[in-house]
Amino acid sequence: ILSHADSFMPSVAERLRKLQENGVIEAYTVRINPSALGMKLSAWLRIRPVPGQLSVVADIIRELPEIAQCDRVTGEDCFIALAHVGSVSELERVIDRIIPYAMTNTAIIQSSPVEPRSPLGGFRQK
Repeated sequence: ILSHADSFMPSVAERLRKLQENGVIEAYTVRINPSALGMKLSAWLRIRPVPGQLSVVADIIRELPEIAQCDRVTGEDCFIALAHVGSVSELERVIDRIIPYAMTNTAIIQSSPVEPRSPLGGFRQK
């Protein structure tokens, strides 16, 4: 977007620049539909590494291209990861890479009543 900032009104272009400089806008992106690319199955994996294997599990997760997102979290599990795959057998291969080093619990996504949205929805200006 900023590459086309010259076509915006100068005040809009300046506001965008300031938001980016202040770290409010981190990136401009597109949202890709995994299903349109043949990845018809999406699942959340809760991952609990066995003692001493946290960094090994983190490295494995980083290397798996099927993992679209992963967060380290509090609680019994250490990681929650979102995987997009083409089939149950592909999901099984992803899990099989992880289970020598961690316990997993998998939830296949049936539908998404709330699609990814901006955090500004919860922001109330005073």
